[in-house]
Amino acid sequence: MLLLLATMPAAAAQQKVLLVMGDSLSAAYNLPTKDGWVALTAQRMKKSHPEWKVVNASISGETSTGGVSRLPAALKLRKPSLVIIELGANDALQGLPLAQTRKNLLQMIRLSKAGKAKVLLIGNQIPPNYGRAYTQ
Repeated sequence: MLLLLATMPAAAAQQKVLLVMGDSLSAAYNLPTKDGWVALTAQRMKKSHPEWKVVNASISGETSTGGVSRLPAALKLRKPSLVIIELGANDALQGLPLAQTRKNLLQMIRLSKAGKAKVLLIGNQIPPNYGRAYTQ
């Protein structure tokens, strides 16, 4: 095992993980996976920051409740340095309580920070026909 580690490239030994937890927008719904924003970001980062590995844990249709339930296992498995959270749009589309969405997103941020990861929360703009509370 020690010999195997000694033969690994330095970049692999120091690899950082960017974990994306999102919904269909991040899962490249209705697109070839390679054309989604996460895959395009991974391609760019491979060239400019090869020490980073992008892991897309996004699921089409995911709500913040699903995200908060899946995050602990993803943090334990991947040990990310950065977590991008792109969730909440399906909560609005399903008319879920905003207070619950906020609570779930805050919990995901807390869990990520407790795992020593920095967090980027991506917002979504909901169409006005979903009501003032969701659009604001």
